[in-house]
Amino acid sequence: MSRTFLRTKLAAVAATGVMALGTGVLAASPAGAAAAGGTYANCSYGAACIYGGANWNGWPKEYFTRGNHPFWGQNGVKRVFNNQSPGWYAQLCRNGNGTNCDITIAPWTYADVDLTPYNSLRIVGP
Repeated sequence: MSRTFLRTKLAAVAATGVMALGTGVLAASPAGAAAAGGTYANCSYGAACIYGGANWNGWPKEYFTRGNHPFWGQNGVKRVFNNQSPGWYAQLCRNGNGTNCDITIAPWTYADVDLTPYNSLRIVGP
């Protein structure tokens, strides 16, 4: 095998690896690490998380189980991140009993929401 042939093959393999990596990064949501099933920004995989502000800072409150999760004292704009597997959605509800839900957050996505009028987070899925 010639050196030129070997260099050409190595360059092709390297380019393919870089293109595959680039595609994964470009196709990923802001929470791309979560797609691999891991913790992202201190939010455990399998949880819906509410952060203390409209950012990834600090330790969020985590909600894991299906159903309604009332919360109190969440005023102002907060980041709500759904770090769950496909088919599981986090909904923000105006009533504490998990009704009147008007915001739905898909898996591996987040929303910065003024939580002042909301009183619960509901997790729904298969």
